[in-house]
Amino acid sequence: MENKQNDKSEGRVATAIEEQTAKLPSDLFLWAALGSMTVSLTLKIMAKKHTALFVGQWAAPFLLLGIYNKLVKLEGHDQSHLQ
Repeated sequence: MENKQNDKSEGRVATAIEEQTAKLPSDLFLWAALGSMTVSLTLKIMAKKHTALFVGQWAAPFLLLGIYNKLVKLEGHDQSHLQ
């Protein structure tokens, strides 16, 4: 029996996404999260409660995208090609 564990590879779509994502600087997502929190606070001060909550919820996805970006750079598909 062959060991198929080493045979795993990303599909074409995932590879294309990783290639494009790796081009973005990691701190872009941190600044986007901080920006959404700042805009949310500004909207809250302007008494636009629902819009402030909507924009404030963008921070978590931006931070998750930043983690994905960092993982792609450190452990992405191109790392297997280097070994």
